[in-house]
Amino acid sequence: MNFILGAILFATATVASAQSALRLIPVPREVHGIAASPLANGVRILCSGCAANADDQFAADDLSATFQSRNIPTTTANGFRIELARLANHPVPEFTDEMKPEGYIITSAPASLIVIGATAEGLFYGVQTVKQLIEGEGAAATLHTADIRDWPAMRYRGISDDFARGPLPTVEFQKKQIRTMAAYKLNIYSLYFQHAMEYKGIPLMGPPGGGTFTQAEARELVAYAARYHITVIPEQESFGHLHYLLDWEQYSPLAETPHGDVLAPGQADGLKLTHQMFAEMAGIYPGPFLHIGADETSDLGRGRTKPQVDARGVGSVYLDYLQQIVTDLEPLKRKLLFWGDIAMHDPALVKQLPDNFKKNTIAVAWEYEPHPEGFARWITPFTDAHIETWVSPGINNWSRVYPNYNKGLSNMQQFTAQGQQLGATGQLNTIWDDDGETLADNNWYGILFGAEAAWHKGEASIPGFQSSYGASFHGDLTGKIDQAQKEVMTAIQILGDALVHSDESDFAFWIDPWSVDGQRKAAQIRPVVSEVRLHAERAIVLVAEARNAGPALRETDALDALDLGARRIDLIGLKFQVSDEIAARYAAAWALQNSTKEEDRAEASRQLSEIQWRMQDISKTYSLLRDLYKEAWLKSNRPYYLSYNLARYDLATQLWLQRIDQVEALEIQWDNTHTIPSPAKLGIPPAITTK
Repeated sequence: MNFILGAILFATATVASAQSALRLIPVPREVHGIAASPLANGVRILCSGCAANADDQFAADDLSATFQSRNIPTTTANGFRIELARLANHPVPEFTDEMKPEGYIITSAPASLIVIGATAEGLFYGVQTVKQLIEGEGAAATLHTADIRDWPAMRYRGISDDFARGPLPTVEFQKKQIRTMAAYKLNIYSLYFQHAMEYKGIPLMGPPGGGTFTQAEARELVAYAARYHITVIPEQESFGHLHYLLDWEQYSPLAETPHGDVLAPGQADGLKLTHQMFAEMAGIYPGPFLHIGADETSDLGRGRTKPQVDARGVGSVYLDYLQQIVTDLEPLKRKLLFWGDIAMHDPALVKQLPDNFKKNTIAVAWEYEPHPEGFARWITPFTDAHIETWVSPGINNWSRVYPNYNKGLSNMQQFTAQGQQLGATGQLNTIWDDDGETLADNNWYGILFGAEAAWHKGEASIPGFQSSYGASFHGDLTGKIDQAQKEVMTAIQILGDALVHSDESDFAFWIDPWSVDGQRKAAQIRPVVSEVRLHAERAIVLVAEARNAGPALRETDALDALDLGARRIDLIGLKFQVSDEIAARYAAAWALQNSTKEEDRAEASRQLSEIQWRMQDISKTYSLLRDLYKEAWLKSNRPYYLSYNLARYDLATQLWLQRIDQVEALEIQWDNTHTIPSPAKLGIPPAITTK
């Protein structure tokens, strides 16, 4: 097929029109000539370089497997023709040096298209775009075609996944993460460890019972990721966040404060410990990067190093020790990432760091809130000092019943775009599991938008992404999954606006509404609780409707997790509503105890009976969500830590079961004596009066 030359072919469609027409994530730089071809005759995949190049063969096999998973034949002689080619064998002038190494070109003609890449990575990413161009299944499937020229805005694009606070994924789920990340053109997978990595020389480090990521598992994962052009970067905290190790009496003398979180600078055994961890790690992970963490060293200067910090300042003591770590690890010949939160507060000191430090490190500037005024103060302390810098937004999934994508999407969009403007070379999007309860299948929305933001030059479109996610990730052409995500976001926004601390959805989920804190929260959210529930319930309905309309939807585990998130939000509202209703009913029953009228005594008995039923609404819902949560957890995680989380569901269920038994006993007391205790004696909150 002749390649049509000239700028007219690659006249750039607007991002909005390309995304709405093709619903691709990430949106390509340039799109022209959008059309569609039926695949009734299947496809024929040709790859001239596959015989000599295993990477190209892998890309071809990956494409073929996708067609086969959609019941589209891949061996038919008269099928739609897809050719994979290297630029060296298929030169086109539109493929500029700026596009290398990861860019690609797709050219289309009737019943055929060609994917061209200068490298294995570029060809692979072109194939990932072709996979998203497939719509439908089997003989009814269609392949959208276009002339596309595309390359990334940032060289490094990835996620940092928290392995420190409870959830520890299975290797099989991690492989799914890698496949999915690669499909959306991410190339970095960073594993965050505080204590979960296995070190042969530090037996006390990893918890037993399946809570340790073994060296054999790590090697298996690294080899698997390499096939998908993903570099695995291990992060081992080396300064702060070491409580699990320093809690052991053997290691407590190395801590800034007894059994604390922070290694105290100035102790040879502390530096020796760090060296031992990273020497083992370097032998397991062969990539060019290691991540030394070194964030949130809040204890520094409060214990052993107080005299030094008082004399020189926390910034000087911190950077001196950070420099010692970097110098000590130089023989490993790796570029060392470190979190930039502490050093950013002393930009003058950062500029004074020696050249070997600047050459051997990458500062990872992190901040997880939206900031309309910009993110320069997180970035420029390092770029001005000529230290390579990555930006690190967050999907905002931590300590939430469901991720707060109202904040997360905005944070990723703004921080990443400004990082590009200020010279950042990478984006490391973060997933944190602070409460230990988060579910990995709730995170895909944020992971995919992070991929969009890092690949996209400039500010990625949130509305464009929101209208593409359901079709791209789930194969939902009804738009209902996209709307369900928006409904959950709306429910979270309304709930957050009502709470004094806007991100207390997890707290609100577990709090007893009869407690003092529960009553404070009740007063805050009472005006909006019905609205919150209606949006959450609408999301549940939309997911069900999408499933009914498209039984062949993909990534159904993520749909289960979305449904569960909406149900957890709904329970927050239900619990506080029912608590108010119980208070009103009990107050009504108690007010009737001096009456001698038979109908009043019957009414009080009826109110007590209704209270039991309302209490069951709460206890049964907690019990149901427990089972759904357990099922969702085990789809991605090892059993380790699960029982800890299930205990909270059990306690919440038991609390309301005990109250049911108590009210049942009061009903018997009423039948016998026509008396019951005051609401206050039972801990029931005062009834809310409305005007």
